[in-house]
Amino acid sequence: MMYYISLHNMRFHSHIGVLPEEKVVGQNIQIDLKVKVDADPTDDDLKSTVSYADFYPTIAKVIDNNQVDLVETLAQTVIAAIKNIDSRIMTVNVRIRKQGTPIDGVLDDVEIEMEH
Repeated sequence: MMYYISLHNMRFHSHIGVLPEEKVVGQNIQIDLKVKVDADPTDDDLKSTVSYADFYPTIAKVIDNNQVDLVETLAQTVIAAIKNIDSRIMTVNVRIRKQGTPIDGVLDDVEIEMEH
């Protein structure tokens, strides 16, 4: 049986960017995650599914251990880390919104979406 597990608006502080101030001061990011799972959780046992409680700390560890220039690089790293949690994870879709981006203009955030 295929189904999806989604987490929305997870919030983190990161140091993503090519500019020196982005690396020092950092910025807030929000992450949405959609995971396609191939499992059969019909027996009401956590072992028969993928525990979504593992997703947030996995992403937090990725952010804490990786200072990258590109949001795309962070997305690829998050996808790989989530897929490594459980072999029943078939597809990972991640959307990352980076706030406080130093762009000459008025905007809330920059968002990238990636799937593997």
